[in-house]
Amino acid sequence: MELRTRALQVLLIPDPHEKAQAARALLAAVSDPDPRTGLAPALDTALDTAAVLTPDTEPPGRPERPRLVAALQVASRSPFTPEGRAALLHAIAHIEFNAINLALDAVWRFPGMPPAYYRDWIQVAGEEALHFTLLDEHLRSLGRGYGDFDAHDGLWTMAMRTAGDVLARMALVPRTLEARGLDATPPLQAKFAKAGDTRAVEILAVILRDEVGHVRIGNHWYRHLCRERGLDPVALYPELVERFEAPRLRPPFNVQARSDAGFSDEEIAYLSS
Repeated sequence: MELRTRALQVLLIPDPHEKAQAARALLAAVSDPDPRTGLAPALDTALDTAAVLTPDTEPPGRPERPRLVAALQVASRSPFTPEGRAALLHAIAHIEFNAINLALDAVWRFPGMPPAYYRDWIQVAGEEALHFTLLDEHLRSLGRGYGDFDAHDGLWTMAMRTAGDVLARMALVPRTLEARGLDATPPLQAKFAKAGDTRAVEILAVILRDEVGHVRIGNHWYRHLCRERGLDPVALYPELVERFEAPRLRPPFNVQARSDAGFSDEEIAYLSS
């Protein structure tokens, strides 16, 4: 099946575990070598970059739980009690579930991009699916599971605001909202370590490693689109933040991780100011 159409089908799957499995299978389909030839599959042969796709139902597919509430209504998440630790892990799992949806949405929604763009976001979807699976397995080891706590929908809200412009999507989802994870993860690891949860620390290390690459992908395609449109990526960014009402980022920033993810010294200086 054509890859962007398949990405849309996976996005519409409501069951989170089935969706995660399907996203990882989609990545394998464009990564694993053909057993007959030993060669990686040619993405171009199964990809229609020009197709304008129309979903039968409004994406994304969602489970009945968790219940989605306003961000201020989400329960307290201290890792120093069993219930608080589970709630915090659930909040991170919810971010990773949304990140699967965001990556798949970037594949099907925006036609006319180079083939490498679609490969990149299929890769992100598959890796986010692994993150979700690791977190949900850990939650289950604590006697809880995804859906047991309320959650909010901030990530998908920004996806809908930027649904009409791939440049705005690249600027304000991977390199803004997801980049916040680069800053937040080390302090979270410290909290889980203090609480004695070494497995959570290990999972967050995997997530941080991969998220650097995901944000780098967002930076790459943001700059690619700015070059195509003759725009200054540094000057444009605050305009997009204002126009789409993106959250204002607050320090402290993980400068090393942001640098590794492709933010320039000028961009990091802008954030710090």
